[in-house]
Amino acid sequence: MVTRFAPAPTGYLHLGHVLNALYVWGMAREAGGVVRLRIEDHDRQRCRPEYEQAILEDLAWLGFTADGPLVRQSERDPIYRAALARLLGQGLVYGCACTRAELQQVPPGPDGERRYPGTCRERGLTPTDGVGWRIRIEPGEEPFDDQLCGPQVQDPAAQCGDLLIRDRLGNWTYQFAVVADDIEQGITDVIRGVDLLPSTGRQIRLARLLGRASPPRFAHHPLVMKSATEKLSKSDGDTGVRDLRAAGWSPADVLTQARGLVRLPLK
Repeated sequence: MVTRFAPAPTGYLHLGHVLNALYVWGMAREAGGVVRLRIEDHDRQRCRPEYEQAILEDLAWLGFTADGPLVRQSERDPIYRAALARLLGQGLVYGCACTRAELQQVPPGPDGERRYPGTCRERGLTPTDGVGWRIRIEPGEEPFDDQLCGPQVQDPAAQCGDLLIRDRLGNWTYQFAVVADDIEQGITDVIRGVDLLPSTGRQIRLARLLGRASPPRFAHHPLVMKSATEKLSKSDGDTGVRDLRAAGWSPADVLTQARGLVRLPLK
């Protein structure tokens, strides 16, 4: 098993991240596998060096030690360019001039997700600076067996439509970067929160387009919720690990609290 812990430095670690770390390291160590640490700083406008430093300090304080060197997405542009070249070679990439405000006008589907309506699909826009870059996603189901959620079937074309891989500001998107990273790093198991379950089918499809014959195994675990409908969020400033440390909590206190919030017997 080769898995990864992949925080985005857009805020401080909170108990939801601790829960994910418990799953990632727990499942990897039980299987005799390794954990890679990846800083997902693809969004240059939102990521901050001080958040990355705090994440690394909190992980060390909690006792989570990665195997191998730290990887930052901001330093991996050649890998993404190579993946892009493969998609360009298949004639799948086109430029998209749609703005965020325009896309917000698209009514959400039954699952709450807004499907890209294909506005720019046949406009012939060149993927260049100042426009988004999308890839054509054709209809078709992607079945997979989640290790925690059971059998799943998703149709990315119906869920999200043509996938944005680079935004108008020149940032590689989450969906694209993580798939390229997982292929390049040899990730065999993706362990993450259930909020990312809907992304799985499109990532399996994209990985196949990039030459990955067999997808990784997926395990989507419960989230730490602050209400019946809201998960903990860095952007909302929810209580972070650094706040608990300042209040006198020990690493054992934080880990026990994270385990208890989902009532699961994590080791």
